[in-house]
Order: sequence, then C-alpha cells, then structure tokens
Amino acid sequence: MKALVGISCCSKSFGPNGLPNHAASDFCVRAVRDFAGAIPLLIPAAGLEDDVAYLLDRLDGLLLTGSRSHIAPRHYGGAAPAEGSPQDLARDATTLPLIRAAIARRIPVLAICRGMQELNVALGGTLFQNLPSLPGRLNHAAAQPEDAVGRIAPAHAVSLTRGGLLHRLAQAPDIEVNSLHHQGIDQIGRGLVVEAIAPDGTIEAVRAVNTPGFAVGVQWHPEFDAGSNPVSGALFGAFGQAMLRRHAGEILAAD
Repeated sequence: MKALVGISCCSKSFGPNGLPNHAASDFCVRAVRDFAGAIPLLIPAAGLEDDVAYLLDRLDGLLLTGSRSHIAPRHYGGAAPAEGSPQDLARDATTLPLIRAAIARRIPVLAICRGMQELNVALGGTLFQNLPSLPGRLNHAAAQPEDAVGRIAPAHAVSLTRGGLLHRLAQAPDIEVNSLHHQGIDQIGRGLVVEAIAPDGTIEAVRAVNTPGFAVGVQWHPEFDAGSNPVSGALFGAFGQAMLRRHAGEILAAD
C-alpha cells in the first residue's frame, strides 16, 4: 500500500496575461514518488478554512515546499516587510493551520526551506527577515542559480546535532548542503529542537520532539539531489517509512 502525501502549492502568476495559478516544484513531486515511495497530491494555496480536518483524514503525510515568497511577518510579530518583499498570503492561510493540525494528529511532516520557516512559525517561533543584514552572517542566497546543476551544488557545510535524525542518517558530524534562502529562524518554535546549524550560527534544520510522529524541517533543498546525495535520499526514505509506520498503527493518530 502506498501513502498519500499532500504537497503545498504557492499562488503564482503565469503566462502573458499573468493569470493566477497554483504551483509546486516538479522536484518535490518526483522526490515524494521516487524516494518516499508515496503518491503526491498537490494542495492549492486557496485557504482551507473549515476543511483542514477533512483533508488530513485522507492524507498520510505532508510535504511543505520551498518558495521565493516570505511568510507575512504578522504571523510571528515581526516588523512590516521591506518594500518588494514577495508575499503569498493565500499560502500562509493554507499551510499554517494545516501544519498545526498535522502535528496534533501525528501525521508525518517534511518541511523544506520556506516550509521549515512555516513549521517554526506555526509552532510559535519567529524569523529573521534578512540574514545578510545581520553581523557575521553568510549570504545564504548569494547566487540563486536558475539551472538545476547550480541549485544542487553544495554552498556550505552544516554541523549536525549528535544523536539527531540527520546525524543518524548521515553517519557523519557534518554534511554539505545547497543554499537558496535569505530568511531564517530567529526564535525556535515550541517543541522543536535544532538538528543542524551553519558555520555562521544560522539554524539549518529542526525536528519536533513533543510528538511520536515525524516532523522535520531543513533549510536546504534535498529534493534537488535525492537521487545522487545519500543523505537527501535517506531523508525522503525516512519520511516514507514514517508514513508507513503510522498507517500500520505504530504511530497512532491523536484522538
């Protein structure tokens, strides 16, 4: 039996007339299918309102994708965003309540880039809106290459928390990761612990510890190289195994 994974979409404009669309990366779709062994299902950025429970009744996992857009600072008490800062209010309205409900139900969650920031904010954490403006911080979005090879290329190392999930998957104290973000975690959310940290102190991965389910966020993009990077592939594999365990009743749904 295969698991069914909901993948968060962004609201974007496409085509010469700028018509609104809902979009998710093909890399995420293929990583879910090929390395988590699950069936991908796109969740539009349309706001769920009263439909969160109905949707989660049918999902075995939730993948939160990366995006160029930023979470509206009002969700974490931040200052007004800088002029021109890309926003996606419809995605915020969809993902934040979905994350909280998924964690409560112990539905496995894998959160990538913006998705990791959403996981943190949904659990009461805050964000730095512009990492390069902070003293001593790297520019984590220095190149922003458009080609797939450039995006996959390692940008810096991260140190893995000893005994954490990523440390166990990597069997190493540190790994090299790609980097395509300029926001990051400030105050960590409730029930989250640090799984990886960059040389400049930026939190690069988190894990929820107050739930028997699987809830992991990474600031980099493992979907880009899941087929060539053993740690990226293993992360999606662990996500897939967590969904199977929940489906088999080893991780019981919350009442």
